Amino acid sequence: MKHQCPTCHNETTRPLQSRDARQPLCVQDRRASLPNAPPSRWNTPEYYIYYAFFLTIPFLMFKSVYDVSKPEHPGYSKFEGLLEDGWIPGRKVDNSDAQYRGFRDNVPYMAIVLILHPLLRRLYERLASGGVDQQSEKAAADIRLQRRVTFDLTFATIFITALHGVSALKIVLILWLNYQIATALPKQYVAAATWTFNITLLFANELAGGYRFADVANLILPPRTTDAGAKQDAGVGEWIDSHGGLIPRWEVLFNITVLRLIAFNMDYLWGLDRRASSPIEKKNLDPAALSERDRVSIGANPSDYTFRNYLAYILYSPLYLTGPIINFNDYISQSRHPLPTTTPVRTIPYLIRLLICLLTMELVLHFLYAVAISKSTPDWNTYTPFQLSMLGYFNLHIIWLKLLIPWRFFRLWSLVDGIDPPENMVRCMSDNYSVLAFWRGWHRSFNRWIVRYIYVPLGGSQSDSKVRAVGNSAVVFTFVALWHDINLRLLIWGWLVVIFVLPDILARMAFPAKKWRDRPNQYRWLAGVGAVCNILMLMAANLVGFAVGLDGLKGLVNGIIDSLGGRLFLLAACVTLFVGAQVMFEWREGEKRRGVDMKC
Repeated sequence: MKHQCPTCHNETTRPLQSRDARQPLCVQDRRASLPNAPPSRWNTPEYYIYYAFFLTIPFLMFKSVYDVSKPEHPGYSKFEGLLEDGWIPGRKVDNSDAQYRGFRDNVPYMAIVLILHPLLRRLYERLASGGVDQQSEKAAADIRLQRRVTFDLTFATIFITALHGVSALKIVLILWLNYQIATALPKQYVAAATWTFNITLLFANELAGGYRFADVANLILPPRTTDAGAKQDAGVGEWIDSHGGLIPRWEVLFNITVLRLIAFNMDYLWGLDRRASSPIEKKNLDPAALSERDRVSIGANPSDYTFRNYLAYILYSPLYLTGPIINFNDYISQSRHPLPTTTPVRTIPYLIRLLICLLTMELVLHFLYAVAISKSTPDWNTYTPFQLSMLGYFNLHIIWLKLLIPWRFFRLWSLVDGIDPPENMVRCMSDNYSVLAFWRGWHRSFNRWIVRYIYVPLGGSQSDSKVRAVGNSAVVFTFVALWHDINLRLLIWGWLVVIFVLPDILARMAFPAKKWRDRPNQYRWLAGVGAVCNILMLMAANLVGFAVGLDGLKGLVNGIIDSLGGRLFLLAACVTLFVGAQVMFEWREGEKRRGVDMKC
């Protein structure tokens, strides 16, 4: 039976014990190894060879991109205009990625909000305190929920109004329509109507550009002209649109809200089937010490599905813009019973880790201009095969960091505020060798959302045939691509991922581990060859989807393989990836020896 650590969200095959059910032991605190964990190989001749690789090659990897980022490089003039003055003396900063630039430039203001929001909550709770200690545990939990919802809804109203101005009214209207689908339609129509409404919403938000009031006015009212027949300047619609808040294009960031809309409706629908009896009472569970899985899967009380609670959940400020994603059940449960993982003992180390990640990103952007180079339509012939491959590699690392940092920032805000959402990225980008495991550890909360609301209802991997299982994966990644953005590049990325999952699945079927039990080293080396292929496919798919696009990938590949030297380099790169895969294998075996099995 599998259990999950509520602290670090790692799955383990051993139950966790604690003297206090409210304070579970993290798997990292245990020393009992999991079954089938082999002895350590770190102190063997084979791994001494691997250490030599790690002591030399990473330095050369950084140096290759640093060299092409120097003003002396022939290609510098093409991307110089994309650089800005940096805070490190003598270095410019590559702030050319629009997505991360929006976050980076506003970090000081968001830090103020992160501090102010929890302080205001504590002030409100102090003013509203009284009577909780004299109540039963259940009554006290209900009072905590109501107070939390009141504050969350009040702050969210101010927050989205500041962010989106008058467009906050559009958001509330969309939320009201979705709530009516869940609560007013007959039960048999709720699922189909929910998915139809929200998928249509993704397309409509994109195509209608956020439903500008000026466009609506032009549809309803006749065009305003002067006596000479010329169109007049901005009318009332344009004037209203000018009050769009700090982020006028609210629809760009609304996709994450769509996931919460679907989650609420589906959880409400599934909860209708079990409202006759409480799963908590039926299983004799302590509602104050539920595991993450139980908090997610056990429905909230029927009385909790109010429009007020729904709005507070959907618009919960720390997680509104980027997530991580929690479902309504988890939000309500944590609002009633705060988790021990939200104490300063846990949040302060998390803050330190975030600051280290932020500093790492700053150093990368000041010394390695990989993003600016890829955006400048470079002449790939001016770069060596090694430099080309490292430009692609560091582009991917910057993508990983630019997602990791905002996700951890907003998760930190939520932790400080008393809500513990999942950690979105649990492994470094360079610590992945399996396509399947990669997607379990990249945007982890979205992956869990996909599994709960799409993959399992479709039949998942337990479908009648492998063909149907692959078809389910195709549906999943098509939705994922459309959810990210409606463009051909991301659709290609989604389908590439499905195609690249197939070799992973087929290899596991052709070479089952149980048949190699007597030859563990040979199996490990064979798996290393497969890992090299997986890593190359993962890099290709993500470069297409999130960095250089299909044409850019073609330029990179052609620049590498067009010459004999490039092909020899590719062979050397595969050897290096093989070494990296062996180190990853042993790292995971070390985790098992410590009692950790993350499944990714």
